[in-house]
Amino acid sequence: MSGTIMAKMPAGLPSADAVFTWSQQLTKAAIYGGIAVGVAMALHLIAFWLLSRAARFSATQGDDLFFARIRMPILWLMIAVSISVAAENNALIARVWGEIGRFVEPALFGWLFFAMVKAFAAAMEQRTEADPDELAARSRRTRIAIFSRTAGFMIVFVTVALVLFGIPAVRNIGTTLLASAGLATLAVGAAAQPALKSLIAGIQIALTEPIRIGDFVVIDGENGRVEDIRLSYVVIRTGDERRIIVPTSKFLDGSFQNWTRAGGGITGSVVLPIKPGNPIGPIREAYEALLTANPDWDKRTGALQVSEAQVGSIELKLVMSAAGPTALGRLRPAMREAMLEWLRENMPDALCDRV
Repeated sequence: MSGTIMAKMPAGLPSADAVFTWSQQLTKAAIYGGIAVGVAMALHLIAFWLLSRAARFSATQGDDLFFARIRMPILWLMIAVSISVAAENNALIARVWGEIGRFVEPALFGWLFFAMVKAFAAAMEQRTEADPDELAARSRRTRIAIFSRTAGFMIVFVTVALVLFGIPAVRNIGTTLLASAGLATLAVGAAAQPALKSLIAGIQIALTEPIRIGDFVVIDGENGRVEDIRLSYVVIRTGDERRIIVPTSKFLDGSFQNWTRAGGGITGSVVLPIKPGNPIGPIREAYEALLTANPDWDKRTGALQVSEAQVGSIELKLVMSAAGPTALGRLRPAMREAMLEWLRENMPDALCDRV
């Protein structure tokens, strides 16, 4: 009877024994896979619970930030490793994982390394914020930003290459192209020369530090603070909140002004013309008193100089210093206004007609 039934079944359908065997294999693979994933998640939970407990004894928040960034990549990597272990004991898992694992594993490792680089950079930047030395802090922030982005770019590049080489068709095409890559390399090198030049310039800026994040620079008639330094360009924020994008190579090929290169302080001046014949001493004493009372003065430089003497006027140069361009921008007009007000009240005859 069973032979008659089997004979009446369509030839393309699997037999009941085959379906039963497949269901057993799928059930066994699901059990192995489920146990592997469950063990990986349990180990991940325990490991990061212990790490979070240990991070509480740290004086900074860098450890918490680092662990938070790498938490998800490590979870998925542990799951992938556990599935690889399960594949050694189950043929079905081994067959499926052998097809997709060569893409998933490089991607997960690349994700982990990329997250570790970014987490380390974020932790270092957070630690740098507590540094009392502003110049050293800006220097470290610049190097951290450039080197972390360079490392991130290299990790992404290598990861994509490993994933693509896991595809047989791509691997064969790549092998064929490598055999005749001489002329292609020259063409690609010539086409990518501007990008490579900017990339190398970004690394050179990190090493030589002609500019740093937070420096006040003047380039092509525009001035502002360096807000960010990328591998290929620099973002400069002007006083009116515009953002100027400048290629990194331009800071190495041409000249520019860096007002905060040697230190955080900056010096400026205000010219105040008065009529000849008036005593300079009282004006100097008033200027020094008013300058001392101004909170934007950093007490480095403060002097009144006679810069020029003409027939109808004498030019007094009020030299002053501040911690940065923003503070100097407030200090100069404030001192000009304060001195004009003092002259109006105490020496009105000294005011020059062209003030």
